[in-house]
Amino acid sequence: MIAAVVCPHPPLLVEAFDRSGVAELREVRAAARAAVAGLVAARPSGVVVLAAERAQAASDETAGGDLAPWGVPVPVGGAGGGLGLAHTVGAWLLDDAGWTGPRRYVDTLVDVSEDEAVLVMTDGTTKRTLRAPGFLDERAESYDALVEDALRQGDAAGLAGLDVALGGELGAAGVTVLVDLGTVTQGRSVDPVLHHASAPLGVGYWVATWELTA
Repeated sequence: MIAAVVCPHPPLLVEAFDRSGVAELREVRAAARAAVAGLVAARPSGVVVLAAERAQAASDETAGGDLAPWGVPVPVGGAGGGLGLAHTVGAWLLDDAGWTGPRRYVDTLVDVSEDEAVLVMTDGTTKRTLRAPGFLDERAESYDALVEDALRQGDAAGLAGLDVALGGELGAAGVTVLVDLGTVTQGRSVDPVLHHASAPLGVGYWVATWELTA
């Protein structure tokens, strides 16, 4: 793996969906698009899209998705279908960045080659405010802060040691892929950049890039 980019996966990341007028959503969208553009500009041999869901069809570039179930028909990726929401938003980001090379959709990081890049799709907690989808849980902000600090510092052990059960309680079921990222990058030299961290609408979002060396 040469690099990893972490992005959230709400449908609102796609501009056609966003009628909220929330400035932070525009900021997270811009950060995610720029980070993925940087990822593909490095010309990896392929991009592995990692999310806590399984593709229901072929898991290579022939797989695709559509955001129609969330309100706006936006087909992305290949014609084969089968992608869930997180993989679909990841496919949209790659399409938006002009990536035409090989891609794979996975739920765990196995058999990733040294010249592939990884796009990690995960949201944070859903309980940051009273109006959040999961209402308010006082533990949510500190949990998201742990992830934010680990991403900012390139702390692979910090990601690998995240409490998955607590993440699930707080609505961050996709934290398993952050644990996976931390596990496979321990012992590597990481050059981290945290591009964005916020909680618009009470949901935690991060955009980060980790460039990796031996």
